[in-house]
Amino acid sequence: MPERRGWVALLEQRLQRERPDYSVVNASISGETTAGGLARIGKVLERVQPAIVILELGANDGLRGLPVAAMKQNLSGMIEQAQKAGAKVLVVGMRMPPNYGETYVAAFERAFAEVAKSRRAALLPFLLDGIGDKAELFQADRIHPTETAQPAVLNNVLAALRPLLKK
Repeated sequence: MPERRGWVALLEQRLQRERPDYSVVNASISGETTAGGLARIGKVLERVQPAIVILELGANDGLRGLPVAAMKQNLSGMIEQAQKAGAKVLVVGMRMPPNYGETYVAAFERAFAEVAKSRRAALLPFLLDGIGDKAELFQADRIHPTETAQPAVLNNVLAALRPLLKK
């Protein structure tokens, strides 16, 4: 799927229409883990000086079976740096398929809410809410949403983001 068709690009288009006082900078790297995000966020914050940071990281940690405690520590570190830089933070949660085991799946899902609560950040509990159970909205890998699903993903993000946007 072309990047310009993803939810981040759709967010940028929507904000240009509805909230031109905001712009979107996509600093993501496909396939990145929270460790990678933590290593890069300081330079991104210096360069961009954002009012709001949307942290949509962790899924790749889960898919690799990395320790949830490490993911939480990395997310917490990113939130701390963003808040010290004066940004509000929206943490975007994800879920793992059941084949990762009940214990890991439950801990992984809880991690996002626990970190957001401890750092007083906003939370979108599940990025794919409302589409996660619709196979036709996923690519052949059954992990990545199709282009058709992107407006629904955007709506999920916007619902959690709107309270952070200044009046």
